[in-house]
Amino acid sequence: MATESSPVIQQIGRSADANSADLWNAMYHPDLELAATCLLKDQYGKTFEFGDLYRDRKAIIIFVRNFLCYTCKEYVEDLAKIPKSYLQAADVRLLVIGQSSYLHIQQFCSLTGYHHELYVDTDKDIYCKLGMKKGESSTNSSAGSPHVKSNMFTGSIKSIWRAMKSPAFDFQGDPAQQGGALIVGPGNKVHFLHRDMNRYDHVPISSLLRYAGVQTVHFGEKRQILEI
Repeated sequence: MATESSPVIQQIGRSADANSADLWNAMYHPDLELAATCLLKDQYGKTFEFGDLYRDRKAIIIFVRNFLCYTCKEYVEDLAKIPKSYLQAADVRLLVIGQSSYLHIQQFCSLTGYHHELYVDTDKDIYCKLGMKKGESSTNSSAGSPHVKSNMFTGSIKSIWRAMKSPAFDFQGDPAQQGGALIVGPGNKVHFLHRDMNRYDHVPISSLLRYAGVQTVHFGEKRQILEI
């Protein structure tokens, strides 16, 4: 789990006294260049190149496991609480990327109240090129995301129930695929990269906002576990 005290991240940068060439090399990430031409779709099926999303502006990019995952749903519900005015003031985009069909985007946004940008990488090309993990190293929820409110049992039941109610019964993405977080741009300048080790291993949103120079939002210090 990435926390502010002991983050599990790959953070790219140099000290202030590094020269500009060293700084550029430190912020350059070869995997990102490979991923830049990969294609994404929006909720209407319109296609974009990944690199188009951060070419001219800094972007916070969240990769989620799948749209049925309860931890992803609850994390994105908190992302939805970030005011657009905070992002506009810092000239930063906020993007969520999933790996299901684009046909699930609108429903997921309605479910979570998410009103920022969301795309899908159906073939998981970007996940693969950025080295996002497959499988889970641990699912110990006691050290989990501060944004997840449900425990594993109740959360899993909710996910299964949503799958059963879906017009097309599927997992809305590969359930073994983990996500991550990236702060990048303008251009191929990587400021922060984190690859989730399991479904709870989210970077706290307040940390991401601070790393990107965006006014932070307080979400509370600890998770609340809802029991039934």
